[in-house]
Amino acid sequence: MKNFAELDAKICSCTDALTAKLDGTGGKRAILLCGGTGCISSNSLEIKEKFEKLVEENGLQDKVSVNIVGCFGFCSQGPFVKIFPEDTLYRLVTLDDVNEIFEKDIKGGEIIERLLYIEPNTGEKVAKQDDINFYKKQKRVALHGGGVINPEDINEAMGYGAFRGLEKALKMTPQEVVDEVLASGLRGRGGGGFPSGRKWQFAKNSVSDQKYVVCNGDEGDPGAFMDRSILEGNPYAVIEGMIIAGYAIGATEGYFYVRAEYPIAVNRLRNAIKQMNEAGILGENIMGTGFSFQAHIRLGAGAFVCGEETALLNSIEGKRGMPRPRPPFPAVKGLWGQPTIVNNVETLACVPYILREGAAEFASCGTERSKGTKVFALGGKVNNVGLVEIPMGTTLRELIYDIGGGIPNGKKFKAIQTGGPSGGCLTEKDLDEPIDFDNLVARGSMMGSGGAIVMDEDNCMVDVAKFYMEFICDESCGKCSPCRIGTKRMLEILTRITQGNGTMQDLEELEELGQTVKANSLCALGQTAANPIISTLTHFRKEYLDHIVYKKCPAKVCKDLMQYHIEQDSCVGCGRCAKMCPAHAIQKTDYIAPGKKLPSYQIDSTKCIKCGACMATCKLKAIVKK
Repeated sequence: MKNFAELDAKICSCTDALTAKLDGTGGKRAILLCGGTGCISSNSLEIKEKFEKLVEENGLQDKVSVNIVGCFGFCSQGPFVKIFPEDTLYRLVTLDDVNEIFEKDIKGGEIIERLLYIEPNTGEKVAKQDDINFYKKQKRVALHGGGVINPEDINEAMGYGAFRGLEKALKMTPQEVVDEVLASGLRGRGGGGFPSGRKWQFAKNSVSDQKYVVCNGDEGDPGAFMDRSILEGNPYAVIEGMIIAGYAIGATEGYFYVRAEYPIAVNRLRNAIKQMNEAGILGENIMGTGFSFQAHIRLGAGAFVCGEETALLNSIEGKRGMPRPRPPFPAVKGLWGQPTIVNNVETLACVPYILREGAAEFASCGTERSKGTKVFALGGKVNNVGLVEIPMGTTLRELIYDIGGGIPNGKKFKAIQTGGPSGGCLTEKDLDEPIDFDNLVARGSMMGSGGAIVMDEDNCMVDVAKFYMEFICDESCGKCSPCRIGTKRMLEILTRITQGNGTMQDLEELEELGQTVKANSLCALGQTAANPIISTLTHFRKEYLDHIVYKKCPAKVCKDLMQYHIEQDSCVGCGRCAKMCPAHAIQKTDYIAPGKKLPSYQIDSTKCIKCGACMATCKLKAIVKK
């Protein structure tokens, strides 16, 4: 497109085409299949090929289209197949289900009830996506287009609102664009929550012949996959956000820093950049405005510390990924010493919405100091696992019970860890608190990039703290001694406690070390490293005392503090457990339980390696942890 008139005409034609595809104009039906990483790993591409083969064999090419789209978000229920115009959603689809869907639904118009989603609390079968509780309280801003458009087709992106925000921005002055982002109240979604408009203003005010925009796609929190899904579902929106940011601050180049473990996201991003260059929306003299901008991709090698913006900049420059002292901040002296803004994927994905719909519309959602929506990767001990985008101010109870469907197997909720290794645990008393940046920090946790791991009564909170500290120790770059040495010492103490060798003095040293590492570390990795320990000590101190004083793990998770035991009167003497035991720690006894015909078995605790194979094998649940 050489000018705005051509862009408008193209967007209108693409909108008509996408609308016709989804509303069945002309009697044509559309089969949409999830193309996110999770569903692809569960054969969604093979399912697509099988549908295409059936369409061709039945001569229905003019009546049925088969399409790959981005992530539906409801990852625990994938692969998904969605049929338009009826808007019927099938979940947990396998290759064996394809023929039935094609014959009964595509050709016969019959809904296949066994493939519909079943609400875990009511048992109700739901045919349409928007009627499922998981989706009802969500609002898609950053996830705009995911699950609807083909992420490899720029025309479908245009048909779903792409580049309207860019067009509006390029008709404004750069300062007006910055003011719009400021007015929206957008705060960085990568963890710190710094106001994005203020960061842009600092970079705009910095005088330089060259400036840069960097997109941080190096999400490394355990269980987090928000940025990956956004890039896989609608990479055009993130690129559009980067171009708008570049125009606002006076930058002509941008870099996407994405971890190499995200090949699907990287390939779709690369394809989108190519298509946008060919369309004249990216590159030299964009739509005849005189503004030029080019985007590049750099792959990260999986170092968690490179999520910190200055370490990320070092990595792009070809240096070791280690943080820099601040000031100067990147907005003043960043990539190759030039003014640079670093925004994460979700932040940039919100920018087109703000320009397209207006700052007031974005700010109308959320709380007083946290506007808009936030994407969370909801996982752990919850029925509905997946990616959710909720308005700021939604409570934890709504997230866990309304959207997440509650805790499986009737277990009791214990805690939710937000913010990943940098965050902390929130408990039952926090369930009715609104989720926003400041509320979570005030309660000893943080928003982080959006990981939300739910834990139930079977989780040991000392073990949880140990897990995150192991991760931090592995990922510390080692540049500053408080983080390099302090986290190692904290891990050693936690290990002693989980092994039953802890002392009361260890608790004092944990708290002291945590404060020392927090106050003296160079970057946010070390400054927040002790958060999981501090929050678990605050809310679950009794569990630490049980490990130290009574040498017991109440949740029966810490192997050194528990044993496997066979309930003699429940054992029928089948011997399956003994056959499965890799340590040969299970032997037959002389005891025959009342009503049983064969001698029972017992476990030799001196030989048992506590692998759990016996417990998993016993169908009668005669093997228990003690």
